[in-house]
Amino acid sequence: MLKAEIRNGAYYDSVVLMQLQRALAALPGVLEAGVVMGTPANKDVLAQSNLLTPEIQAAAMDDLIIVISAPKEQVAADALAQVDALLTRRRQTDVDIAYRPKSLEAAVRMQPEAQWVLISVPGRYAADVAKEALRLGRNVFLYSDNVSVEDEAALKQTAAQAGLLVMGPDCGTAIVNGIGLGFANRVRKGPIGLIGASGTGLQQVAARIHQLGSGITHALGTGGRDLSEAINGQTAHQALDLLDRDLNTHLIVIISKPPTAHVAEALIRRAQRAVKPVIINFIGYQPAPAMLNNAGDNLHFVRTLDAAAQKAVELAAIFHADAQRSDSQHATTKQVDTLSQNVHSCSFAPTQKYLRALFSGGTLAYETLLILQEYLPAVYSNVPLDKRLRLAKATESQEHTVVDLGEDEFTVGRLHPMMDNALRITRLQQEAADPTTALILLDVVLGYGAHPDPASELAPAIAAARAMAAQAGRTLPVTAIVVGTDEDPQDLAHQVAQLEAAGATVAFSLEDSVRQVGETLQTLSPRSKRPAVDLAILEDPLTALNIGLEIFTDSLRSQGAAVVQVDWRPPAGGNERLAGILARMKSQ
Repeated sequence: MLKAEIRNGAYYDSVVLMQLQRALAALPGVLEAGVVMGTPANKDVLAQSNLLTPEIQAAAMDDLIIVISAPKEQVAADALAQVDALLTRRRQTDVDIAYRPKSLEAAVRMQPEAQWVLISVPGRYAADVAKEALRLGRNVFLYSDNVSVEDEAALKQTAAQAGLLVMGPDCGTAIVNGIGLGFANRVRKGPIGLIGASGTGLQQVAARIHQLGSGITHALGTGGRDLSEAINGQTAHQALDLLDRDLNTHLIVIISKPPTAHVAEALIRRAQRAVKPVIINFIGYQPAPAMLNNAGDNLHFVRTLDAAAQKAVELAAIFHADAQRSDSQHATTKQVDTLSQNVHSCSFAPTQKYLRALFSGGTLAYETLLILQEYLPAVYSNVPLDKRLRLAKATESQEHTVVDLGEDEFTVGRLHPMMDNALRITRLQQEAADPTTALILLDVVLGYGAHPDPASELAPAIAAARAMAAQAGRTLPVTAIVVGTDEDPQDLAHQVAQLEAAGATVAFSLEDSVRQVGETLQTLSPRSKRPAVDLAILEDPLTALNIGLEIFTDSLRSQGAAVVQVDWRPPAGGNERLAGILARMKSQ
């Protein structure tokens, strides 16, 4: 028996929605519960869980869907009757004890020294909140996605004119003066400054630098579209200028998915003028020969995230003779060797041919696609390198598939998969049930802001997936690429132990792992092989105002940063017509 409730234009913190779903699912007699916004991707997920009804199918994108599966109608009705009571329960944390201002302006009066505003409200409101932050003279960390490119361009132009920085939109990671914003690993301090587009690329390079024995000063995010034609590298140029002036930063690493050619060239020319060495990894982008020939001694081009980290540590060791490689490097090498042995020793059933990669990190998914080009003729994705290889439905795999579950289509009204494993666990079960699946690859991203114990949920799901395949007479190797350090709050060793106990092979090097997988897939299909801003924001203790996800406030507090949580609600209760009237009245 399915029973659903649709709430038009309802707004709740995504963490609250996740907690509500889990609380409903735990009620006596409830078989399953779904709490999502009415996006097409969310409806597809509900359909796969047999939770979709005609009523839900008709819901709009801005509607909150609450659906209960129970053996009897009365049980489902009783569960829905408890929704409001469950929603009003506040998390009992120190954050909740403090007074919460109702507006950003009130928050600034409450904490006038705050340099940063963290924004993670739904995308349709995010640009207006960011505009208000800039008006109040604050730098912006814009985690929200689904912000239009026109709004992004306008925000960054406004910020540049005011000497402010906008990191984002869709910026998941930054580290400023040792404090992680959004999702960030705990890495030691050192001489290396990082600039990256969005999130997991920065995390991977920062974590590898830590594992190789060095450290970073700051990691500044730009947003995934910053190096596009429309945005023209505005934040990247500001970040490069900041790090070039920062006395503690001795070399700089820039990483990004392929930028627009002339935008990349302009940033490279600026890097040539830097007083410090600059390492550039525009993943999949090959600079023109003339640009390479004129690079000079301070500019270094690399092709992968691992290579960027290794080159940075190498240069850091040259400029700082006391830099030492840590024991983590030896552990990493051991893990890669284990990966090679485990994958190559598998005996696959005749039906097993395809890779299914389930990523929470967009940059990791992109680099995986890029490397696999050397091994496979076609890899489908919801973020394909070739638009002809776009998945017909992001919720269904097709032959070799790499899925970025952190893409906008999956995150509207739902927590990012680095915080909520539910969507990936469902997809893992789906792939394990497919007799054509030969290998599963996934990332497990640790650090501040991420799930406090991701392996506790992913490891049982991996074990169940492998058991499902075994019952069907198939072997199913699972490789988990762990992005993290031995200082992260999740306890790296504990995460690795749980994953390995579930039968997964753990690795830290994305490039090595993907190449091992590529070589294995070639043995299954032999013919598939192809021919070979103000420096004070970095120097002063970080102080911030957070609008949106409360876990970011928790994260900052746990790192010792001063932060105020704003009790934000959509203008006019989410009514766009009334909100427009209010905005016009305010502008007058």
